[in-house]
Order: sequence, then C-alpha cells, then structure tokens
Amino acid sequence: MHDIRFIRENPAAFDAGLARRGLAALSPQILALDEQSRAIKTQLQVGQARRNEASKLIGQAMAAKDVEKAEALKAEVAAIKEGTPALEAQDREVGDALGATLAAIPNLPADDVPQGDSEADNVEVSRWGTVRTFDFAPQDHADFGPALGLDFEGGAALSGARFTALRGQMARLHRALAQFMLDTQTGANGYEETNPPLLVRDEALFGTGQLPKFAEDLFRTTDGRWLIPTAEVSLTNLVANQIVPVGDLPVRLTALTPCFRSEAGSAGRDTRGFIRQHQFEKVELVAICAPDESEAEHERMCAAAEGILQALALPYRKMLLCTGDMGFGARKTWDLEVWLPSQNTYREISSVSNCGDFQARRMNARYKPEGEKQTRFLHTLNGSGLAVGRTLVAVLENYQQADGSVIVPEVLTPYMGGVTRLTPN
Repeated sequence: MHDIRFIRENPAAFDAGLARRGLAALSPQILALDEQSRAIKTQLQVGQARRNEASKLIGQAMAAKDVEKAEALKAEVAAIKEGTPALEAQDREVGDALGATLAAIPNLPADDVPQGDSEADNVEVSRWGTVRTFDFAPQDHADFGPALGLDFEGGAALSGARFTALRGQMARLHRALAQFMLDTQTGANGYEETNPPLLVRDEALFGTGQLPKFAEDLFRTTDGRWLIPTAEVSLTNLVANQIVPVGDLPVRLTALTPCFRSEAGSAGRDTRGFIRQHQFEKVELVAICAPDESEAEHERMCAAAEGILQALALPYRKMLLCTGDMGFGARKTWDLEVWLPSQNTYREISSVSNCGDFQARRMNARYKPEGEKQTRFLHTLNGSGLAVGRTLVAVLENYQQADGSVIVPEVLTPYMGGVTRLTPN
C-alpha cells in the first residue's frame, strides 16, 4: 500500500516510479479521489459541529422561551441529520474506490534497481562455484529420477498434473534437505523456527499483497480460507495490527511448510519434471525491522540463502531483478539461480526481496522509535532459504553418475543415516 501523503506531496516522483514499472501516471486519478474524500469528510465534520452547536442553542432558546428560534434550530438539526447518511455512504464509496486503487498498485522500485521489461534485463551480480564437467551426457532428473523414487505417475494418478509422490530414498533425501536447511537457518543464522497455519483469511493475503490482484494463483477452500502459496504470508502477518516493541527488532522468522500454487500464469512452462508443482515444500525466511535496518537485513538474508547452496556445493549465480521482473510487493529483489546440467543453464531457486513499508502499511504493522510519540511503519523482507523441491532437482542433476546413481552431498549424510549414494531400483 502506498502513503497518500507521499503522493500528495510528491506526485511527479510517484508517477516516475510507476513509469519505471511500466505503468501510466496515476497521481491525477488518486489525488482527485483523495480531494473528493477529504471534501466529504470536511462536510461531515462541519455538519456535525453545527449540529452540536445548534443542539446547545435549542436549549438556550427554550430557556429564553424563544419558541420560533428553537423550532428553526430544530429544523436545521433535522435537515443535517437527514442528510448525514447519504454523505456517509458517499464517503464510504469514495474511500473504497481510493483504497482499491491504491491496493492495486505495485511497490515502487528502489533507486538502484535496473530498468527493464523482463527477465532478460536482469543484471548478474556474482557467480559462485565451478560448473561440473561430465564425462557422460548428463540426464534430466525427470528421466533418471523415477528409478530413484521420483514417482511422477503415482502423483498424477492421485491428484493430476504437477503433483508428484516421493518414495523411499528419494523421500528421505527430500526430508534431509529440508531439515538441513531449517537447522542451518535456525542454528547458524538466528532465525526463529515457526510452525504457522497453512490456511489463512483474506486479510492475511491482502497484507502481503497476493490479494486482490493474484487470486487466480491461489487455492481456496469451500469455507473461504486460502491455502498459503508461501509461508511468507503466515509469518509476516504475525505482526499485523501490532506495534512491535523496538527492543524486539529485528524479528527473524523461518518455517518449513508445504506451499500451494495454482500456477495459473505458467501454462506450458516446466510441465515435465519436479521444477514447477502445485504442492511443494519451502524453507521461508522473513525479517521485520526498522527502516534503517532493512538494507543490511536484505544482505544478511541473501547470504543465509546463499550459504545453503555453498554448503551443498551447488554452482549458482546472484541476479538483481529489473523493474519489469520484480514481484508486486518488492522494492528490490535478488534471485539466486542454481546450475542445472540438463538444461545447461541457471534456474531460479530463491528470491530474496525487500518490501520496504509496502506490506506493513497494508497490514498496519508498526513500531515506536525510542523518544518519539508517533508510531512508524515497519519494513518487511522475505526470501526462500531454500525451495526444497528445486534444491532436490539441483542435487540430483549435479551429483548424478553415469550408472544412474546419485552421490549424496557430504553435509546431508548425517541426515541420511550415513547413506552416501542413491542407487536405482
């Protein structure tokens, strides 16, 4: 959500930010609604003040036995009272229109975000690791994974396309990855482990920006709740409508949860394999902090995600997303892209975003700086640390052997009960 006061005072800067997002100027439309809303509120306030004043004057007129004046004042009060409901309805209508307009506008990009229209305009920041040279033609995980327990047919038979069952050693490797990630983020990186609800109300998804614009990307239950597309929704909303004590900042949370996405906007993309599923697990990272801490917190969170890839010895690159490829609520995003040998390219495995105060305004999450009377909106950040399924794919493909087996990364062997290799059935 955007600060209406900022738009009033900086309409040109606001429209310039929208232009960087590829959007037309909206400040004239917004300010017209804002002016109309304020005029109606002023009319209501003036009417209420006059009503209170006239009510007092009626008593004085009656005491002075000035019946004519008292009756005139009563008529005036009645007229004001009669007209108030229409004004209140108009106030709600204009306020709803203004709120809906502001709610549909994405966050403005930070100054250092590169201009661009699509992922082709993202900027590579760095690379880590050495891409493996194979002495055989590396296979796609979808081809050799089924012999290791990646059951595409079983998942599809149960639930349809983009659902997969993991069995035996594959299920154990998936669990090992998830537990290693969670242990690292809590133990080494200081995020508080959280087990949040997987079903949330409309307000939670509005707070983090998925609603109202992206409803088609979500799954909804028959009683009106929503399955979370990411634990970011649950974790960030834990501070909704709160004033967080400044001494508690920054708040750092992590959760391993199933995530559910309809993938409505990805028709035809990654239909084969385990890359893009309707149901998947992810270790999410969320930070809630004061505004002057958010840039450093962004760096810290990205390093926490990178550390998982480095521990698994998976080559990756860090990308700074351009204005045209950032998510709705982000003001700046880094993507981590892991190397997939079968595709001979890097694929996204984590997005780490600084949302500034955009989400906090939508969910009314605030703090009170020391020595100040007024509250301020918090800054929120989120990132994957990491997506478990995509990490599983990266491990399978980068550690595959010519005989169809897969070497287990060394850091995972304690989680695998000492198993060092997955072997085909």
